[in-house]
Amino acid sequence: MRAALWLMALFAVAAVSALFAGNNHGTVTVYWPPHRVDVSLNLALLTLAIGFLLLHLALRALSALLRIPQRARDWRLSQRERAIYASLLDAWFHLVSGRFVRARKAGELMASLEESVQRSGEQLPQAGRLRAIAHLLAAEGAHAVQDKTRRDFHFQEALKQTSKRDAQDAREGMQMRAARWAFDDRDAGSAMQWLDQLPHGAARRTLALRLRFKAARHAGKAQLALETARQLTKHRSFSEAAGRSIARGLAIEMLRSAHDQVQVQAAWNALSKEEQALTDVALEATERLIEVGGDTALAHQWVLPVWSRMVQSGDALTMVQKVKLVRILEAGFSAANAVPDAAWLARIESAQMGKPSDAVLQYLAGCICMRLSLWGKAQQLIKQSLPRLQDRELQRDAWLAMAQLAEQRNDIQGATEAYREAAKR
Repeated sequence: MRAALWLMALFAVAAVSALFAGNNHGTVTVYWPPHRVDVSLNLALLTLAIGFLLLHLALRALSALLRIPQRARDWRLSQRERAIYASLLDAWFHLVSGRFVRARKAGELMASLEESVQRSGEQLPQAGRLRAIAHLLAAEGAHAVQDKTRRDFHFQEALKQTSKRDAQDAREGMQMRAARWAFDDRDAGSAMQWLDQLPHGAARRTLALRLRFKAARHAGKAQLALETARQLTKHRSFSEAAGRSIARGLAIEMLRSAHDQVQVQAAWNALSKEEQALTDVALEATERLIEVGGDTALAHQWVLPVWSRMVQSGDALTMVQKVKLVRILEAGFSAANAVPDAAWLARIESAQMGKPSDAVLQYLAGCICMRLSLWGKAQQLIKQSLPRLQDRELQRDAWLAMAQLAEQRNDIQGATEAYREAAKR
């Protein structure tokens, strides 16, 4: 359709030109004393058109001639720029392919090519970013082969480029890579320092949080690792189950690192309500507080939710957790060096009567009866629980309790047999 329109326009122009030129009797007179030249109007117009066309072509030829040096410089710059980007691709692919020495050399070549462009007086777009990424790739390759001298040199060169306007946004990435390299060198302190230099927004990114979490774990800072794990779980970097498992392990690590009552209480207060409700965490906190000679009543208050879950549902706790709970309560009552309070007596008695076939609860009730000097009932409960106790340490404690009861009755033979059975465990 377009060709047809152009053809119709061409015929129209030809027709108008023929009508104008065919019936045009005008003349143009040029006076050049003492001469006079008469030419037709058509020839004059044709001469002007040809003269304009020749002048235009001459000017364009002159402009192209004058632009030859600039075009030569542009061509050389484009060739260098192509070489720079080719080196960038080579460095990247060598790096991901595991050819780290070649990656470092390609990065160095890229940096040298960019420097040669700068020395020639030219300036590439995003030159600062190109130099920064060149030195960063070279540093990454050197780090992979444990060449720390070259790595640090190229990293400092890359860091210098981030002070320029077109490469300022690359500084955060440089700091994260430095933190990662420090962590790979098992220098958790330096890694934490690099991460602390990040802006607030960059420090909350998932990559930075993961690095902080790993560095904190390696440095033994359980509380910082726990806070970071909470943020990662909130950002869905960890699943709910994984986050809960990590939080449980870190909380237990915090509690185990406490060495007195104040530190144990501080570690417990640093935990969230959800973390305090975890069975293993509550058991560890209670056990640790009793071990350091803390307030037994407070320890029993911490473990009370675990006891309630065990009483309400038999499957709420594993056998290991149930045995640990009973041993913690027994140790707490022994550490208090007094009769257990009425509330706990009622709880234990109610639980044992509600589940008379539970050997662990039966053993605990027997121990409480010993604390109350109810020797006969204590002997009956502990003796009935012995055949059904599955934990070897609990069996040993039960036989020791039987030995103490025999000594209370002056039954030397019975005490000896009980001590012999305890020694077998």
